Amino acid sequence: MRKALLVIDMLNDFMDPAGALYCGDEARRIIPVVKALITRFVSENRPVIYLRDAHAEDDREFELFARHAVKDSWGSGIIPELQPTAETLVVDKARFSGFYGNRLAEILEAARTEEVWISGVCTSICVMDTAGDSRNRDYAVVIPVDAVADFDPQAHEMALKRMLRVYGAKLATARELLGGEEPPTPSSTKGYT
Repeated sequence: MRKALLVIDMLNDFMDPAGALYCGDEARRIIPVVKALITRFVSENRPVIYLRDAHAEDDREFELFARHAVKDSWGSGIIPELQPTAETLVVDKARFSGFYGNRLAEILEAARTEEVWISGVCTSICVMDTAGDSRNRDYAVVIPVDAVADFDPQAHEMALKRMLRVYGAKLATARELLGGEEPPTPSSTKGYT
């Protein structure tokens, strides 16, 4: 099956303690797992696409959330631990879904993608909305549960349940999905798989 990895909003404003919408220390635990997924997909010559919040200075989203990830700012920068390489792509977004107002759909179509793996933050917002739009485009969806995080633990759990039950997403740890080759990381599927 042709797979692509989406790396959502692993940005300074979400993942750095000085960020405007820091997801918390617990969220930082996904960084090595996301890195391992990127390494694996690149080594298999599969598409890796970073989706990066890049808002206009006056974006209406700031009516809902603190000002964050303004295009070309430190906050919209991808964290140092996960810097893109020549083998990866970066696609800017300004809405919750990674498909809205950019070329993600065309990139996945050109790669003849059949299955989308989604990692990053926030599980209950951009991850879930991108998963829903992936299913609306008939992609199979895979959520490595130890590669997604949220600033709200209850919303995180609700989003995982919704993606499983409504979108038919496959939920499992990265180790389970990749045949046990990734380093152990504390995680829980809480009975979703």
